Amino acid sequence: RTRARLADAMLRAALSSARACASSRRARVRARVRRARARVLTVAASPEAPPPVPDVRAFDAAPLDVDALDAFPRLSSGKYALKGMRRAELADWLAHVGEKRSRADSVFRAMYRELGGDADASEAFGDKFKARLEVLGSFDGDLELSDTRLATDGTRKVTYNLRGSGGGTVESVLIPALTERGRTTVCVSSQLGCAMNCQFCYTAKMGLRKNLSAAQIVEQVVQARRMVGASEVSNVVFMGMGEPLHNVDEVLKAVSILLDPKGLGFSRNKVTVSTSGLVPQMERFLRESEASLAVSLNATTDYIRNWIMPINRKYNLEMLLGLLRREFPRQSLGRHQRLVFFEYIMLEGVNDSDEDADRLVEIARDIPCKINLIYFNTHDGSEFKCSDQERINAFRQRVSDAGVTCTIRQSRGDEEMSACGQLGKPDDEANWKPPPPRMRDPRTRAQRL
Repeated sequence: RTRARLADAMLRAALSSARACASSRRARVRARVRRARARVLTVAASPEAPPPVPDVRAFDAAPLDVDALDAFPRLSSGKYALKGMRRAELADWLAHVGEKRSRADSVFRAMYRELGGDADASEAFGDKFKARLEVLGSFDGDLELSDTRLATDGTRKVTYNLRGSGGGTVESVLIPALTERGRTTVCVSSQLGCAMNCQFCYTAKMGLRKNLSAAQIVEQVVQARRMVGASEVSNVVFMGMGEPLHNVDEVLKAVSILLDPKGLGFSRNKVTVSTSGLVPQMERFLRESEASLAVSLNATTDYIRNWIMPINRKYNLEMLLGLLRREFPRQSLGRHQRLVFFEYIMLEGVNDSDEDADRLVEIARDIPCKINLIYFNTHDGSEFKCSDQERINAFRQRVSDAGVTCTIRQSRGDEEMSACGQLGKPDDEANWKPPPPRMRDPRTRAQRL
């Protein structure tokens, strides 16, 4: 009996100790949550600070690690931007909020395959998980569809209002296939405005007003698929507003989501990022992404390119073409990826001479490439004119006769200002900046001298 009483006393002592430990743990959890709420109140009180972390009162049993969550992107509403995360990043976020990492696949499926606007629309989630997502995260892309304009050739210019500080309006273009079995392309914007100041581009008149987030970029593709059907949108080109590689972090993340087989699932050959020639960012892009690269070349001499594309004063043709010679053909990415795509806007009397064609052929001799000749689409206040059709045809023929692949890209949607180089609203008051300076024609100066 003595041993039994002793064992009973020891058991009661152990239970009492366990209850004390549990109580202490609960107290620590409550203290951490109180500190998190206090931090939220402090952050929310500052008009210069980002939106507050969502309320955590419903999740005392699985407290949020607020410090770790600061690394994840958020929307203007303060909720976490689920469309702004790669799948691995989303899995990390789910783990930090007390959910299984494996749920990332089902969340990606709901956002990008089912094209759901929120978690409630998905049958794959239980009520508890939906409730947690409703409080903490969002399928929203921080864009509000504002207007859609339809051109006679079926091209749609889609206008979005940016949510958050300063607002602003960005545009993307949905270009339908001309044939029954052709491709439908969505042209997305990566910035509000552009800092490159290309002299022939309407968007450049805005200057750079802000970068778009990965969620805002991806949302343009999601909206396009909702408009015409997921299977109809086969190609994505980063040729809308902005210089994509000037916003390289967010663009790389968006491209990763586009190519993810459990995300939007595009082929790497069907996603093309265009650049004016930011050489360091091009190196990073070619190292980190499997998407295709297009280079807006537009001139064959530094003399002309310095004028019409001021970025050439920092990264000249020797630097730009030297990088492409080193990097192409790209290895282990298939036949399509062996080529760089050169875009060449035809400007009358500027870059359309036979000598320009011959220099273009010389460039192509040691860089595997395909050349797209592009019609210049005029806009108010432009000093340039498009080369006439006869000159464009002769230019293409001269390049093709030398054995270089050269095509003429058909202009689409120009009557609705949705063609190449026509996007943007320089007079928009949101985040307004004075227009960048115009560059002087060096030929005029040479004539005066």
